[in-house]
Amino acid sequence: MKALARFSDPTYALLRIVTGFLFGFHGLQILTGWQMPMHVALGSQLWIGGLIELVGGLAILLGLQTRWAALLCSGTMAVAYVQFHWKFAFGTQFWPALNQGEMALVYAFLFLFVACRGGVQWCLDRAD
Repeated sequence: MKALARFSDPTYALLRIVTGFLFGFHGLQILTGWQMPMHVALGSQLWIGGLIELVGGLAILLGLQTRWAALLCSGTMAVAYVQFHWKFAFGTQFWPALNQGEMALVYAFLFLFVACRGGVQWCLDRAD
């Protein structure tokens, strides 16, 4: 396993970049309605969440103010999970696989990890 340790920073950077891209793309979908069946009202809570996803996702992808962007995105996903998915009942609404909150929960913890670790490699935070 020590042979794999030398790839930890580039692998983490790829995780950060791909996750930032996917998160930002989802925010773009919310804001523009592209390939989404719903209309989001300007200034609504969902619209603000989409804006955070777009801007935060791009910042994480580029590694620009990575820790702050990831912390904001983590909190946004935690709020999304608690407000829209989690219900305090041990039926179908309690478990993430059943309340469709898996991705919000994964994003919340993944961005918390990114906030703790920072940009590390291939990021604008390290550009001099």
